[in-house]
Amino acid sequence: MTDVFDKEKRSKIMSSIKSKDTKPELIVRRLLHSMGYRYRLHRKDLPGSPDIVLSNYKKVIFIHGCFWHGHKGCSRAKLPKTNTEKWQQKISKNMKRDMESIEKLHSLGWAVLVLWTCEIKDEENLKRELEDFILQEW
Repeated sequence: MTDVFDKEKRSKIMSSIKSKDTKPELIVRRLLHSMGYRYRLHRKDLPGSPDIVLSNYKKVIFIHGCFWHGHKGCSRAKLPKTNTEKWQQKISKNMKRDMESIEKLHSLGWAVLVLWTCEIKDEENLKRELEDFILQEW
């Protein structure tokens, strides 16, 4: 199946996708705030510029898009039918960079939680997961 858009239009569409202040990020941030937690956003001095940093707890949260970060087994992570090799390389590179950032953060004493966009729908479950992560000993 061919793409319904030409290469130039598809490129414009894909490049317009936000990387900060996404809807899933805003949901998690609103929930953390309602739970009484204060945090910083996208600290560039930390490996991978985590989406949310809870400095008082030495915890960071990444909110990964299932497609862009290669969420294994998720239907949202399906590769496009066109330019498949390019996308596979891009996503593999993202996954490698993600793992390197997580390893560096661990070596610096930070605990890391990765939330996938497909997991953010259930707010009660998300709230429990956040609370467990923040309060667990690291």
